[in-house]
Amino acid sequence: MIRKRTNDRSTNRLQRSSLWQNCTNLRSLKQIHASLIVKGFNSNQAALRELIFASAIAVSGTIDYAHQLFARITEPDTFMWNTIMRGSAQSLNPLKAVSIYTQMENLGGKPDKFTFSFLLKACTKLQWRNQGCCFHGKVVKHGFYDNSFVRNSLIYFHANAGDLAVARAVFDGLEERSVVTWSALTAGYARRGELAVARQLFDEMPVKDLVSWNVMITAYAKGGEMERGRELFKEMPLKDVVTWNVMIAGYVLGGEHKKALEMFEEMRSVGELPDEVTMLSLLSACADLGDLEVGRKVHCLLLEMSKGDLSVLLGNAVIDMYSKCGSIERALEVFMGMREKDVSTWNSAIGGLAFHGHNESAIKLFSEMQRLKNIRPDEITFVGVLVACSHAGNVEAGRCYFNLMIEKYNIKPNIRHYGCMVDLLGRAGLLVEAFEFMDKMKIEPNAIIWRTLLGACRVHGNIELGKRANERLLQLRRDQSGDYVLLSNIYASVGEWGGVEKVRKLMDDSGVRKEPGCSLIDADERALMRFLFDSKPKLHPRDRVMG
Repeated sequence: MIRKRTNDRSTNRLQRSSLWQNCTNLRSLKQIHASLIVKGFNSNQAALRELIFASAIAVSGTIDYAHQLFARITEPDTFMWNTIMRGSAQSLNPLKAVSIYTQMENLGGKPDKFTFSFLLKACTKLQWRNQGCCFHGKVVKHGFYDNSFVRNSLIYFHANAGDLAVARAVFDGLEERSVVTWSALTAGYARRGELAVARQLFDEMPVKDLVSWNVMITAYAKGGEMERGRELFKEMPLKDVVTWNVMIAGYVLGGEHKKALEMFEEMRSVGELPDEVTMLSLLSACADLGDLEVGRKVHCLLLEMSKGDLSVLLGNAVIDMYSKCGSIERALEVFMGMREKDVSTWNSAIGGLAFHGHNESAIKLFSEMQRLKNIRPDEITFVGVLVACSHAGNVEAGRCYFNLMIEKYNIKPNIRHYGCMVDLLGRAGLLVEAFEFMDKMKIEPNAIIWRTLLGACRVHGNIELGKRANERLLQLRRDQSGDYVLLSNIYASVGEWGGVEKVRKLMDDSGVRKEPGCSLIDADERALMRFLFDSKPKLHPRDRVMG
């Protein structure tokens, strides 16, 4: 028999009590849990509501503990069911919200107007279109269809599931539409790439709030229309950190990294404080630009913001940034200083060492990673390891690690792993073995792998295998002048000038033209790098030649 409590009454009691507010971490949850056990765990329903609310909603990262607690409650009321479903829907495993509802139905529990909103959110995250439609039917069956909160959830679900016609029908059936309703439908059209319809809805909104503005700007940023996004950005009466983050991330996504940095400068000038999302976008911009100086300043600002304690996500991004900017020493300093590391942390360090030629150090670090019980190498780890073996010319070790990946870690090789092995064998001059390896690949070799092998044939002067590699390469693509030049160089290296002429004729017949070589001198504009880090920045112009 399930005891029924109204959601509103339970919420009021939670507001009057301070028990859940004292739960700030897992330890305090366990202490309160222990005290309830002493007094009789199921004897105080009000305290149980607060404990479930704290563990499922209020305290971050304790949803699994909330499920353990919930399983011990003999008579959960509707508020408790809703709370555990809400927490599950927001978690990394929203599937549990649906299974909890099934359990609730089997035990005779009665849903209320909040229940299906949480379930529809879970289905949206899971992309479970059919299950969400089933819940739509249950909404009608239980008489909650006229509730505006539930209607908004239905619009949000159907718009995300791609059923824009259904979402629009629900929207059109509403007599009163809130700004949340308008924003949900606008976001749905925007996600499906229908920016014109989304903008029309946005313009028709009788009232716009900060969320609705952010929805439309996000649509433009993801659609690559940054100029229109910028125009809308300028019109906004009020901006928050999300607004700035969307603009910065949009520029980074579109490859306009300097504009992203300029946007951050503008953000700081108006007094808006960046958050973790902001800094991740900036680090990505610095990594892609290869600008070590600005990257260092971003890192310093991060340390100032976090008081020296970077999150795993930010730490990984800093390591990646320093590696791509050519400072593997600083990348390793950050790696060594991180108290918590995940597999991406190790991958960034191993990959950084390998790509910078510190091959023995990369292999040594991988050996340390293997000894860890809580970290398991993945497919990206082995790309770094195989690159290290290739650059070091250690064929035997490369073979062993390739087999280790398959046999011990059950990782299926992808095209990058195969490419590393072909590169390893090609660099070592084992061209026949490289061709045999490619014949046995379970994935069709792509143009990059054939180009790698063609390059190896040029280095080792093997005309016959070079011709074979070039033929396969031309079957995949015929418009890359560099592919012809490689084969031409193989002939030239052994003095077969007739072969060179044949390649030139083949290029002419295919309509391929070799692009002339050029050098680009890029003088950094340090005015851009004021970045609001220094009140009086020093200009350090540098010239770099890029071939």
